Amino acid sequence: MKLYTKPGACSTADHIALQWTGQPFEVQIMDAASMKEPAYLAINPSGSVPAITDAAEDGGQFVLTQNAAIMGYIADSAPDAKLTGDGSAQQRAIATKWLAFCNSDLHPAFKPLFGPGVFSEDASHHDAINAAARKRIRKLFESANTTLEGKQWLAGFRSVADPYFYVTLRWADAMEIDVSDLANIAAFKRRMEADAGVQAALKAEGLA
Repeated sequence: MKLYTKPGACSTADHIALQWTGQPFEVQIMDAASMKEPAYLAINPSGSVPAITDAAEDGGQFVLTQNAAIMGYIADSAPDAKLTGDGSAQQRAIATKWLAFCNSDLHPAFKPLFGPGVFSEDASHHDAINAAARKRIRKLFESANTTLEGKQWLAGFRSVADPYFYVTLRWADAMEIDVSDLANIAAFKRRMEADAGVQAALKAEGLA
């Protein structure tokens, strides 16, 4: 399996998940320019990360994009890592719920901060867009902080949701969104940063 990732992007979460599986994999570090080159556009026409390639069952090449799908594939490729739980339908659903929270709620909430011009070409609106986004992000983190009460992991067990959530906490740091008063999140972040798989992924991407 080969992962295409851009340092610090949501694809870093896939990199951490792969580290957690213990299976062999390759990593291709991308940047803004290489993501627009024809060779990569043939893999992911959107010119974004993540993407993975793997050997297909028919002997060809399997290509997968979209972070939630990739996380599910990583988990299914290494069931012994139990990144979607104990194999039961309920634990898989819980892991998927929190993956969806990160992918569909928390990640999009950051997009106005990354590019307010996408939401309004009028620069006079950007401060208001920024403020609304920060308020939304704060509420989502508060919700996650409540969920983490008495737990080490979002789903109650280590899952594919946790690397994604950790990456959004790194974004919060970069955007100077202070969540240090949210004790359960602070403890989660410390656990992640002490994790060998997290450290390996960050080092490989030049983020350590």
